[in-house]
Amino acid sequence: MVRVMAQGVFDLLHLGHVHYLEKARELGDELVVVIASDKTVRARKHEPITPQEMRREMVAALRCVGRAVIGSDGEDPYVTVQKLKPDIIALGHDQEHSERVINQELKTRGISTKVVRLDYYYHDLDGTRKIIQKIVSMWAFTKEMERIEDGPPDMVDVETKGDDWGGE
Repeated sequence: MVRVMAQGVFDLLHLGHVHYLEKARELGDELVVVIASDKTVRARKHEPITPQEMRREMVAALRCVGRAVIGSDGEDPYVTVQKLKPDIIALGHDQEHSERVINQELKTRGISTKVVRLDYYYHDLDGTRKIIQKIVSMWAFTKEMERIEDGPPDMVDVETKGDDWGGE
C-alpha cells in the first residue's frame, strides 16, 4: 500500500484545496493529510479563521482523504513524517517548501520518502486570500452603493429643530 501525505492550513476550504488533495490521492492508495496547528498558522501566516479541529474535520470529510491529523505545534515537522511514514509527500503548487531541502533532510534522517510537486489548478477562487479579497470587495461595493443610493444627507431646517439645536 502506498501512503501519500499532503499538508496545509485549509483555513477556508476551497476548490484549490480539493484539487490538491484529489491529485495527491491519485499518487497512492491512502491519503493522510496533516493540518497545520493554530500555533503554526499564527507563526507562519496569519490568525486562523477557523480553528484547527474544525479544519481537520472538514478535510477528513472529503471523499479522497483517508485520515486527517493535526500537525506538530511548531516542533520539528519531520517528526510527523517519521510518525506517519508516508511513501510520498505531495506538495501543492503554491506551497513554499523546497523539494531539494526536504529531500536532503529526509536523506539525512534515513527516511526514504519521495517528494512530488503537484500541478497548478486555476479557478478564480482557488485561494483563501482570493476568497477573502472577494468578500472584502463585495462588502466595500455594497457600502458604496448604499452611500450613493442614500444620497447626500438632508439639509436640516434649523428653525424646525427647536431645542434639538439649542433654539427655543
